Amino acid sequence: MTDYRRLRVALLGAGAVGSQVASLLRQHADELADRAGATLELVGIAVRDLDAKRDVELPHELFTTDAETLIVSADIVIELMGGIEPARTYLLQAINSGADVVTANKALLATHGPEIFEAADQVGAQVYYEAAAAGAIPIIRPLRDSLAGDRVQRIMGIVNGTTNYILDRMDKEGAEFAEVLADAQALGYAEADPTADVEGYDAAQKAAILASLAFHTSVPLDAVHREGITAIDKGMMDAARNAGYVIKLLAVCERLATTDAEGTPAESISVRVYPALVDREHPLASVHGANNAVFVQAEAAGNLMFYGAGAGGVQTASAVLGDVVSAARRHIAGGVGVGESTRANLPVVEIGQVTTRYQITLEVDDEPGVLATVAGILSDGRVSIATVEQTVVGEDAETARVVIGTHKAQEQDLSDTVDKLAASGVVDRVVSVLRVEGD
Repeated sequence: MTDYRRLRVALLGAGAVGSQVASLLRQHADELADRAGATLELVGIAVRDLDAKRDVELPHELFTTDAETLIVSADIVIELMGGIEPARTYLLQAINSGADVVTANKALLATHGPEIFEAADQVGAQVYYEAAAAGAIPIIRPLRDSLAGDRVQRIMGIVNGTTNYILDRMDKEGAEFAEVLADAQALGYAEADPTADVEGYDAAQKAAILASLAFHTSVPLDAVHREGITAIDKGMMDAARNAGYVIKLLAVCERLATTDAEGTPAESISVRVYPALVDREHPLASVHGANNAVFVQAEAAGNLMFYGAGAGGVQTASAVLGDVVSAARRHIAGGVGVGESTRANLPVVEIGQVTTRYQITLEVDDEPGVLATVAGILSDGRVSIATVEQTVVGEDAETARVVIGTHKAQEQDLSDTVDKLAASGVVDRVVSVLRVEGD
């Protein structure tokens, strides 16, 4: 074996991903050394409970509860604890001690990314986070490096496996949300408290990271518009299917042409997460089960699709180890780390300024003149009708369900118009409003 320089690797956290990273570091030590040009020695694993059950067998002497001592002696620190604290404090300690850091912590980067990247810039360290946005899918490097000379126009991502599993089964089987969620929890796809997934928080964190990279702009988490999937039911799935769509929870990051306060043409970006209708011929419609996919539209490169496992211990460990090898190569080559490119400073617009198509589902009295009234309200609100489908609800034939597909309209106009429909007296209930993405 080649006599390589030794690099000390500290691991923080030994959960589903951390234990797999530790196992693979040990199992493939010689191979990784040949790829990195350095021997990667796992010198310790910081955990809260030394005796907790792990997914894989690891030497007990590797475990410690003294994270700080472990950090200051390491060349590379891998943070897989999750959460904000103490992960943030530990990462900053690692950076300030001269170590490069690898993390899969999307929540931390979405809320404290600028602080962490600035700390790394100050000391010439590097932050690696390929596993933070879409598990095993390589998307961070393509956005940060491969497409750095291009102009990304739009990203649409299915970046949460739990919600994709739920929506996919609802679409295929005609099942209801609560039933499939219970199955997802039993299978381990969803947590006992599924709020982060089903309410879109997890996807919003990933959207902030992807948008920051794609548009070279720091995107704060609170600028991401977020909606979850808890209101999606069988009726909405049926209406989507009849219209040739599938419902997916999408993270949409988009470059917009706008004007500034003086009316001068300018650029801005929109970052949003919500359930949306996707044409069944679109590549994202074929993403099934708990898989993830990111669809990128770039000015020169055109359309690019990244697909694969968005979660899972060994799958995510693959992305983490790729970052570890990159960090080791940088150590061997020397020099300062490459800072994040966030100098574009594009403003992030609110959801009301977004323009897209919609599917509006209403329940109305099945009487003459109702559709004409609805059409008039939409027209007055600058919302143009593209398609209309009407079906009778129930056996009494007194109520009709109307599914209206619109041409492109501004979100604020659409929202105001839906409020007017609800208050018009001719609409019994606004069943749903879904955006159409992927045109």
